[in-house]
Amino acid sequence: MSPKNELPVAWSRLDVAEGLCVGTLVTERRGFRLEAGEVVADLRERYSCRFSVHTDLAWTTREARVDVVDARGTHTLELVNRAGQWTVNGTAAPELEGCVDVDVAAAPLTNTLPIRRLGLEPGEHRDIHVAWVDVPGLKVKRMRQRYTRLPPSEGLDRYEYRDSGFGAFGLTVDGNGMVVDYERLARRIP
Repeated sequence: MSPKNELPVAWSRLDVAEGLCVGTLVTERRGFRLEAGEVVADLRERYSCRFSVHTDLAWTTREARVDVVDARGTHTLELVNRAGQWTVNGTAAPELEGCVDVDVAAAPLTNTLPIRRLGLEPGEHRDIHVAWVDVPGLKVKRMRQRYTRLPPSEGLDRYEYRDSGFGAFGLTVDGNGMVVDYERLARRIP
């Protein structure tokens, strides 16, 4: 299934005082591209983040770039996956071997990658390892995640997302696998 909606969607962040994320999914000749930006203004931190993730036709991440502007200045992170061999800013990252997806923290758009790639049926689950990117710090670590597809509700697909660092969250997604509601973190703006 190819995504049909290339119009940007927007999410309001629920876990910070003020936060907005806008992103889109674009079909390309050799795969897909996710483009998003996020702005957060909170008592603890203020930053903007822009990222781009390129995948092949099987939804496997090939490269990602994340740019952050915060109190420390402007910072860029580049991740590249060539046949399972990852580099982070041009340096080999063997700790990411076996990761297929990039997960940019608190950005609902990157959840689309495993949802589309795994093609789970209701009741099925799959454990995966991802290259998880902390925002705004731009630290990368290997993270174990589990996606469980739940029965649909009110015309939307539902998943439970669970990771080894933050616990479990409910996700509802549209027909393109784009998050509508990310429990306690973000909600799509109609």
